Amino acid sequence: MGLLVDGVWREEQHSERTPDGRFKRPTTRFRNWVTQDGSAGPTGESGFAAARDRYHLYVALPCPWAHRTVIMRMLKRLEDTVSMSVVEPLYGPHGWRFGTTPGTTPDTVNGTSELYEVYLRADRRYTGRVSVPVLWDKERRTIVNNESAEIIRMLNGAFRRFTNVHTDYYPSALREEIDRVNALVYDNVNNGVYRWRLFTTLVRFDAVYYSHFKCNLRRIVDYPNLSNYLRDLYQQDGIAGTVNMDQIKRHYYGSQRHVNPTGIVPLGPQLDFLAPHDRGRFDN
Repeated sequence: MGLLVDGVWREEQHSERTPDGRFKRPTTRFRNWVTQDGSAGPTGESGFAAARDRYHLYVALPCPWAHRTVIMRMLKRLEDTVSMSVVEPLYGPHGWRFGTTPGTTPDTVNGTSELYEVYLRADRRYTGRVSVPVLWDKERRTIVNNESAEIIRMLNGAFRRFTNVHTDYYPSALREEIDRVNALVYDNVNNGVYRWRLFTTLVRFDAVYYSHFKCNLRRIVDYPNLSNYLRDLYQQDGIAGTVNMDQIKRHYYGSQRHVNPTGIVPLGPQLDFLAPHDRGRFDN
């Protein structure tokens, strides 16, 4: 997939892999934060106060980075506070686009047909990848942030007045440890050849990464602890509804022709995420 250079779409393929084959995710450009009172967050400027129906989330259901923002929005019951648009699973000529595939939506905020146009509305001379997720400010008409780790923290803490769910997934007493583990996983697992660990990677592994990315030494189902952990998470209230395996497979096998030149999307494998798990043994 190409990228924008000074506001113009280019088809050049810029490698995002290190010499040893690891994926290196580019540093994001938009790093503002939504806060409860509009004060500046850890990065960026002030002026992004939490409010009902002010912010909009752009996501792609196949993308594991966007998927975790969908999960957090659901967990915090913010569906009526932060609106959302879902792009097509298959890339168009300019990357992510909007269409009519079941499970996707139009761009209900900016009326664009392709996601790169949203980036250009925020910065007419933007240079960089057109990635998801994107958190958009309807009031200031700009991108607030496009870093998934930061967006989920905003959804967790900034919108407390607008939800009845007060579970804190980033408690202050554990933040140092959470940040340390997140940095370890982000750099060595999610940005590496996809192997295991976090739910959004685990749930895609056997269906996509095992065969598509040739990470086929073993499947998640071959690891009892990991597969039980995956089923436990999948069976938590509301999580299954955020997983669209059809779109996940269509995106990877159908869009990444440099990996899968035929574009053939396999029917299998048959995965049973609703099978019983043994995680109850940790209750005591």
